Order: sequence, then C-alpha cells, then structure tokens
Amino acid sequence: MVGAALANRTLRNWAPAFAGERWGGCTGLGTGVTGQRRAATARRMFDLDAYLARIALPARVTTDAAGLGRLQLAHRLAIPFEDLDVMLGRGIRIDSEGVFAKLVTARRGGYCFEHNRLFRDALAALGFEARPLLARVWLGVAADAAVPPLTHTLTLVTVEGEAWIADAGFGGSYSPPMRLIDGEEVVAPDGARFRLVRDDAHDWMLLRDGDPELTDGRATGDGFQRQFSFTTGRVEPIDLALSNHWTSTAPGTRFTTLAIVSIALPNGFASLTGRDYRRKSGENVQMAEITDPRVYRLRLSMMFGIDLSADEVAALGLF
Repeated sequence: MVGAALANRTLRNWAPAFAGERWGGCTGLGTGVTGQRRAATARRMFDLDAYLARIALPARVTTDAAGLGRLQLAHRLAIPFEDLDVMLGRGIRIDSEGVFAKLVTARRGGYCFEHNRLFRDALAALGFEARPLLARVWLGVAADAAVPPLTHTLTLVTVEGEAWIADAGFGGSYSPPMRLIDGEEVVAPDGARFRLVRDDAHDWMLLRDGDPELTDGRATGDGFQRQFSFTTGRVEPIDLALSNHWTSTAPGTRFTTLAIVSIALPNGFASLTGRDYRRKSGENVQMAEITDPRVYRLRLSMMFGIDLSADEVAALGLF
C-alpha cells in the first residue's frame, strides 16, 4: 500500500511537470501553419505584461540578439535562483501554470527547470523560436570524477537564422546568450569571459574565466574552467520531467542537501549556500557565516527578494 501510494503521488507530481510542454515555449515553435498556431496559442496563454513587470522591463524586447540578451539579463537580475522548496520537501512543478504562479505571481525564485521554463514561455510569447536542452554541470567537479548526471536545462534559440544558447537558470554564475559556434566568446557584465567549444566526449562545453568571487563559491583558481556540457539533441517533456524529479529528490545530492540561493547583480553576484553568504559588487566584497535565523530570514528578503516565514526558515534545518 505504501509503495502504491508513493507511486500515485509521484505520478501526480510529474503530470503537471510536463503537461504544458507541448507548447512552443519549450519544445520549439516549428515552422509553417502548425508553428504559427502554436506561437499564437503561447501568446494567448502567457501573461507577458505580468512577466515583464516582474523583471522590471518597461516594454517588450525586439526579437533579435540584443533583445534576447536584454531579456535574459533582466530575468536574472530580478528573479533569484533558489532550491528552498526542495529543502522544504515540496514538489517542484515545471509546467507553465505552476512556474508562473511561483516565480511571477508569488515572487519567489526557483532552480533551472523552473527558470528556463518561464523564460522559454516568455520567448514564445514574444515570437522567438526556442526549445530546451539538457546539460551536465561540471562546475566544481574534479577532473577524475564520474560523469555528472543531466541536472541542468538551458535553451536553444533561433535568432535571425542563427542558433544561440540562452540560460536564465544557471545558479553558479551569470553567462550571457552566445551563438552556437565553436570558439565563440562573450564577456559578462561582471567581466567574466565565457567560451563555447566543441567537446569530443560531450559535444559542447561552456567554459568560464573570471573572478571566483563572482560565483556561488564552486569556482576556484585562474583560467577557463568547465561550467556545463550539453548536446543539441531534441529534449522531450518526459526527459525534463525525469531530470527534474531526480534533481529534486535524489538523496545526498547538491539540491537535496544544501539550501542554495543566488542572484546576478548589475556588476556582481550574490549567493547564500547553507549559512555562507557571499556578495561581490564592483570592488565591494562581503563574506560571512550567518548564525542567527532572524538574520538569515532578513538576508533572504533584503538581498534576494525571498520572503519565508520564521517556521519555514526553521524547517530548512540550518540552525
């Protein structure tokens, strides 16, 4: 009976996680009449004005590279990365309705599967063609370690006939959109350099060369370091559902053992991993261990815009 109940609960949690993935915001709008119909449906279903207000953009962006970059940066400046609902034992929904209710209406943050779902829905509503990709995170992984699982999602966007990658949900640092070209380099607002290269074993690899203090603490040393690898193969809704489920429930993994929060700043980055707070903005650097739950709750609200009750903070098990 217990096994059956668990299976039923799992199915209920998974069903909304990919129920809306058929819409173009996640699987790609396609071309021709079918693609046009999906695009029109996505625009009708998504409250673009509310999303733009959430990310403090006064008007719609243009459907070009500049518009894509502007939208992604505004998203990451406004909506924090966080896994607190995982730590609180709550299911993580990645359907359009659930993600919008949490990240926009309730003004919470989320992790990559939530952020990039919302971002793809916004792209579709604006008229971009986009679809999801899955990635393996190498940041902080030793060179001789086992291959990491597919615990990250990003977005492949077609802009003026060219393929670009965009990522509104990587919690370790901020990387701008990039053309999908071997050797492509971009510079982030915080000065970090990102390079995209072909990889014999993992197809594509994103590298970062920048100040480790402008990350969530996993970056060390100088020079280009691996961030994540990905392929451009088609990702189905069930693939996202499985990766989201494993990422949010597997025992002993990063998101089921650590309370993680981060946000991009106009010229820096801030993170809160467990009780360790890090913030660098320009030349100003702050690092501290938070030992008082009241200070932790205040920091969540003032720095990251996340409002939890005192009981919710206590349930995180940090103090």
